[in-house]
Amino acid sequence: MSLLNNVIDHALDDGYAEATARRAAEGNDLPRPLRAKLGVAAGLLLAAVVVTVGAAEARISAPVVAKERQDLIDRIEGETSAADRLERDVERIRSEVAQRQRQALEQHGGDQAELVALLSGATPVHGPGVKLVVDDAKGTDTGGGGPRESSGFSDTGRVRDRDMQRVVNGLWESGAEAVSINGQRLTSLSAIRAAGDAILVDNKPLVPPYTVLAIGDGQRLSTAFQDSADGQYLHALVENFGIRSSISAEGDVRLPAAPSLTVRTAEPRGAGAATPSGRATADTGKGTS
Repeated sequence: MSLLNNVIDHALDDGYAEATARRAAEGNDLPRPLRAKLGVAAGLLLAAVVVTVGAAEARISAPVVAKERQDLIDRIEGETSAADRLERDVERIRSEVAQRQRQALEQHGGDQAELVALLSGATPVHGPGVKLVVDDAKGTDTGGGGPRESSGFSDTGRVRDRDMQRVVNGLWESGAEAVSINGQRLTSLSAIRAAGDAILVDNKPLVPPYTVLAIGDGQRLSTAFQDSADGQYLHALVENFGIRSSISAEGDVRLPAAPSLTVRTAEPRGAGAATPSGRATADTGKGTS
């Protein structure tokens, strides 16, 4: 009975009683799980306030941002249209200048006006000639020495700019009167060079196959070219690297005029020539070198 009375009188352990009394004395009578839940709730409430304020500010500033964006788009479109107009004006003026230069060559060439216009590429021409097609090899790179080894080229089956230079020079030396590559008319001022793996003719890139048209006595021009050193060079490329080539005499080939002419010299033909207004000026003749 004394044991039962002791259990009833002291139902709570002394350690628990002391801990409860200590918490009550400190004034922190909330359980730890409840405090944690209250902290989480306060954090969520603060986050909700921040998000709400941000959304409200974004909604208020949205029309301003949209207007600024549209203004920027309008400016870009306007400047693009202006640039397009200027580019068209440049092309128009360039065409007018080229046309005036061609007319000057035709008018001031004297007794050799046709020859000057032909050699300068000022006019389109047609007549008998040859058609030479040069193309890359079907396969991949090949090894071994060859005619391009001393020029610093790798021994591959790709046609190089120096290959086309030799082909064109060989046609000129064989008697060609006018030459074009892929419709690009060549003159004494034309340049054939490379930019990476691309071949440029007067800064315009060409793609294989390269079709070379030359005006001249077709059969004689074809034979002279194939017998020349440059024709043998092309034959060596075909034999050693698989570059494809074919040449044929044509009854009529057509070459366009050069896209642009560069005026190198201008000399007065005579002083004191009267103009329609009665004033004396010097008539200027222009030519290309």
